[in-house]
Amino acid sequence: MPQLICLAALLCVPLQQVVTVRHARGRRVNNGAAGPRTPLKLTGGQDDFRGRLEVFHNGEWGTVCDDQWDDQAAEVVCRQLGLLGKAKGWTWARFGEGSGPIHLDDVQCSGNELSLTDCTHSPWGEHNCEHREDAGVSCDPYIEGSLRLVGGTENDNGRLEVYHAGVWGTVCDDQWTEHNSVVACRQLGFRSGGTVALQGLFGEGTGLILLDDVVCSGWESGLLTCAHSEWGRHDCSHHEDVSVACYGREHDTNLLGPPLRLVDGDSEREGRIEVRIDGEWGSVCDDGWSDRDATVACRQLGFLGRARARGLAYFGEGSGPIHFDNVKCKGNEQTLGACGHLASDQHNCRHSEDAGVICNFREPATAGPSGPVSAVCGKRRVGKRIRRIVGGSKALRGGWPWQASLWFDGLGERRFLCGATLISSCWLLTAAHCFKRYGPDPWKYMVRVGDHHLLVREEQEQELHVQRIISHPGYTRRHHRHDVALIRLVGYGEESCVYFGTHVSPACLPPRGRASRRPHSCYITGWGDTGRAYSRTLQEATVPLLSARLCRARYGSHFRGSCMMCAGNIAGSVRADSCQGDSGGPLACPSKPGRWSVYGITSWGYGCGVADMPGVYTRVSRYRSWIRRQTGVR
Repeated sequence: MPQLICLAALLCVPLQQVVTVRHARGRRVNNGAAGPRTPLKLTGGQDDFRGRLEVFHNGEWGTVCDDQWDDQAAEVVCRQLGLLGKAKGWTWARFGEGSGPIHLDDVQCSGNELSLTDCTHSPWGEHNCEHREDAGVSCDPYIEGSLRLVGGTENDNGRLEVYHAGVWGTVCDDQWTEHNSVVACRQLGFRSGGTVALQGLFGEGTGLILLDDVVCSGWESGLLTCAHSEWGRHDCSHHEDVSVACYGREHDTNLLGPPLRLVDGDSEREGRIEVRIDGEWGSVCDDGWSDRDATVACRQLGFLGRARARGLAYFGEGSGPIHFDNVKCKGNEQTLGACGHLASDQHNCRHSEDAGVICNFREPATAGPSGPVSAVCGKRRVGKRIRRIVGGSKALRGGWPWQASLWFDGLGERRFLCGATLISSCWLLTAAHCFKRYGPDPWKYMVRVGDHHLLVREEQEQELHVQRIISHPGYTRRHHRHDVALIRLVGYGEESCVYFGTHVSPACLPPRGRASRRPHSCYITGWGDTGRAYSRTLQEATVPLLSARLCRARYGSHFRGSCMMCAGNIAGSVRADSCQGDSGGPLACPSKPGRWSVYGITSWGYGCGVADMPGVYTRVSRYRSWIRRQTGVR
């Protein structure tokens, strides 16, 4: 038996995308690579992101009945398939009738589930439906008001079409001017504007005429910020369709400033700020980056609410050039390019300093210092993903509200040590081995909840001192048994410590005993290694739970199934195990529809990501009685 290694601090295997998505026969399919998750596919649509929903069960594909079918169920399907965009559920065989079995009926989702079978539904094969009731899904990658040019000779000219309510339509030329063309071209990414093309030059459109009487001043960031008629109201025919020709670099007058975009945010109103110069997108360095600069960037993008600046690659590191540095805006500029800044050949930055913004910022709601009864455990209240892919490396901000971090806070230094799990307003679970280096004195430690980026102070973030540390009396360093500890926070009363809100709430404790049904779609979370360096932003990965028999075969007598469990991918090229989280961090699994429980605490393993050697976790259900006696949490 090779030497066992306890992973005592940050753990070290890169996060990989476990739920993989591939194309099959021109349609989007989930191949079930994460374990028992039921494969899905969309068929019968005109493109890869919409179609009739089919599920694979008992060796054959079948449809889903549309009873109870809604947009929340569609959100889960889009998430499982790894498709971005707005989710919509369709009924009455919108994408044609299927054939073969109808596998599911009465599917009801909260919208937070990670796979369709996590939702409540009738037993497999039980239904009262016909194929004319087959459910459909669209995972629309286009946002309202998107533009495109159709029928042109190059990508910078053509008939102008706008996207609304799931369809493309044309724009009538009533009151259309050069100012309108400038705005449309700017939205399309052409920095120098455009002009009106000859009527009918690129042919007449078909279908809907969606906009009429558009009036722009020329400074707007997008066509929908201009005055216009109601959607679909017009007095036009298609021979009046607008056509435009946008200016390329050879016509660059630099009057309007370069176009901007937001990348890798959780919604369309936030992300890493990128600038397009000379046909290439690049980032902005965070030297001097402030809320005033963010306000101008958001204004150029069409967002007029409050803006918040983010630095230190809060939304991930970009690639390519760094176009701007030391941006200094007065706050009244219309474009970021109008602010003072250093050019791309004058900066002293790396992509770890990429700037970001949150537009139309809203202060996170909280419920006040809260007792354990004032927040329902196990609810993921941030559930709508706009541009995230489940199983990818970066977690959705606020997506795991019980995630906490334990810090050493003494001797003039502060150091991140371990992950932890919030189980009530004043109590957290973590691993006992997290305290072996600095000892059990509570004054040496600090806990942070609501955190996403370790180096950026965020509005929803809370820091609390530690009042007491209780390690399990049976914990032994040598054998890693009973590797569980409780942290009591300093609070405002007997059971009032943290403020609960959308980004901070407790996880449930798991069902009692070992006889409960083994869950799937379990997740490990933490600030582990991403393959290049320890992550600054919260990471996630999905892992299947493995049988005690398999774990004993790998670890022999070192594995004790009564108090330990193991999880991870032990076959194939994609590996995910305890190294992807942090020591002491949660292994969270859905315990019932819409509710999550902490089943395990990241404890130890052999090496890091070694083939056939999964990560080992403390089995939390084994310690429910001990936890209740110490904390009162049930």
